[in-house]
Amino acid sequence: MSGDTERLLVAGVGNIFLGDDAFGPEVIRALEQRPLPAGVTVRDFGIRGMDLAYTLLDGCATAVLVDTAHRGHPPGTLSLIEAEPPDAATVPEAHGMDPQKVLALAAHLGDEPLPRVLVLACEPAVLPRGDEDIAPGLSEPVREAVGRAVDALHVLLPVLLADPAAPAPPLGRPMESGTPHAAAPLALAADGAEDR
Repeated sequence: MSGDTERLLVAGVGNIFLGDDAFGPEVIRALEQRPLPAGVTVRDFGIRGMDLAYTLLDGCATAVLVDTAHRGHPPGTLSLIEAEPPDAATVPEAHGMDPQKVLALAAHLGDEPLPRVLVLACEPAVLPRGDEDIAPGLSEPVREAVGRAVDALHVLLPVLLADPAAPAPPLGRPMESGTPHAAAPLALAADGAEDR
């Protein structure tokens, strides 16, 4: 591969006003102090799902979404999940930031295959459900996970830059790595969990 198709995207997603949902944007902020290698595009998408969908169609070979996900682990645990391609049953959504629906939207908008998508997810402790429950600020275990997420990205991304199809390296304890295609991004149907 060459040119734009080698690009790697790191996308922070989440609502900064909903407690631990701000994990993705906080990791992107922390990366300003520890920049990633050349060839990696780092962006905070917040809750702009349409922007992320179009960016996924813009020629990157691999995308790593940084977000929260309920997986039944202690708060602050990091998981690396290989996202499954969206299926026909997933309804695309132009507003909001459900990663599974964003992937479905990207598939709906473009004719090209989607990039490989990994999700670096953090188990939340505080995740309000609606705009009426505004609670800015990360819980302590999730705040402590921000630095570990930055460390994990510095290990993961050189591997993916060298070979976008390479198996993701294990995260190590107290983190875990999911097997390829173990779960749809943050829907995590295999675990019976919900994303938001």
